Amino acid sequence: MKRAAMNKLVAWKKDPGRRPLLLRGARQVGKTWLMKEFGSQEYERTAYMRFDHASPLRDVFASETNVSNLLQALQLHAGFKVEPGKTLVVFDEIQECPGALASLKFFCEEAPGIHIVAAGSQLGLSNHVGTGFPVGKVDTQFLYPLSFREFLDATGKAQFAELIGSRNWKMMASFHDELVRLLKVYFLVGGMPRVVEDYAFHGDFARIRRLQNALLLDYKSDFGKHAPPVQARRIEAVWDSLPGQLSRENKKFLFREVQQGTKARELEFSMLWLTEAGLMRQEHRVSKPALPLDAYRDGAFKGFMLDVGLLAAKAHLPPRAVLEGSRIFEEFKGALTEQFVQQEFVAELGEEPHYWATARGDAEVDFLLQGSGDVIPVEAKASVNLYAQSLKSYCGKFRPPAAVRTSLARYHRQWVDYAPKQEMPPGQYELIDIPLYALSQLTAEIENRGGN
Repeated sequence: MKRAAMNKLVAWKKDPGRRPLLLRGARQVGKTWLMKEFGSQEYERTAYMRFDHASPLRDVFASETNVSNLLQALQLHAGFKVEPGKTLVVFDEIQECPGALASLKFFCEEAPGIHIVAAGSQLGLSNHVGTGFPVGKVDTQFLYPLSFREFLDATGKAQFAELIGSRNWKMMASFHDELVRLLKVYFLVGGMPRVVEDYAFHGDFARIRRLQNALLLDYKSDFGKHAPPVQARRIEAVWDSLPGQLSRENKKFLFREVQQGTKARELEFSMLWLTEAGLMRQEHRVSKPALPLDAYRDGAFKGFMLDVGLLAAKAHLPPRAVLEGSRIFEEFKGALTEQFVQQEFVAELGEEPHYWATARGDAEVDFLLQGSGDVIPVEAKASVNLYAQSLKSYCGKFRPPAAVRTSLARYHRQWVDYAPKQEMPPGQYELIDIPLYALSQLTAEIENRGGN
């Protein structure tokens, strides 16, 4: 399958100022495959080292800091000479060997011609920060589950991925129903590589649900491996609460719904653990939509899972309910929609979205983006209903240059008057309706404000 991250790796290779690259991400998002595929496509040879297996290399890296000796050990292990620019050195599961992680600093300083890509579990790498972590000596990239366009490409629908990327809205309107159908399939399958690959070969929702449940079980088993028993139970409680938290109309994360009798401060470690492991993402609320948004966080947040397909599996949503529509899906589709939007923002747009709500909670805008240099509000709808009173109120109050609605409706742009207020002059903002399946084009559309 094709991954957009491959283009970033190629750009890293061509960068004369490159440093050893650390590829980060949750378990099972495809880091190992991507590194090996990168080596196969871009280099004559790949020297692959995996540090979670017993190996003489672990002993060497535990005691050696001389780069010449480390390089000799690498070549002995690989069975061939490591040539600058021609050989890719891959350190996999590097969190299992602190000495190998620390060695990236030495390679950066003393052997910059050696191309090294390293990867490990998100949690494991985070645990090494401050204890030999090569701060300032590595480049970092994050890998996420497959985006919707990557999913289309991997499942034989590359022409639709290309259509979305072309921003040919008239042609997309002609194939709107098929794109909506494919989006619903993605809601079920999600973007975990193993699950996507199985769906591409078999097209069987029962099979992919079994794979998803196995993944969820693997993640849950990690809780007990990496945390004390009491903390492991709290991590599991937070993890299990996420579908319910997202199913409410007000999706603000409520600690009281996690575990009866447990205080918020007692769950802080659990939240951090899941976030560091890449299994959970927090979307923070801001008190004021101003730049930088991080400066205006007020402590409230929404909690999202790693992947929309895993969310559907964890919520036990029947595939038919999602594909054909039913009461159970109607009640939960807002959760899947916001999960999908949050994923696309991170994977496709490189944005960490925030949201805004009034202190009384009587108005809320689902997402705020700041990548364009302006704070742009985005309202996510699970259907074709475009009524968005909160978005209208927000625009009247804060007067952004543009606003976005994303839903199952077709693409449309229009100029809208700000809600009149006596103390403010009249004016307009551009309201952009972008179909959910084309959310990857949001940044381009915002930059094209006033265009066609």
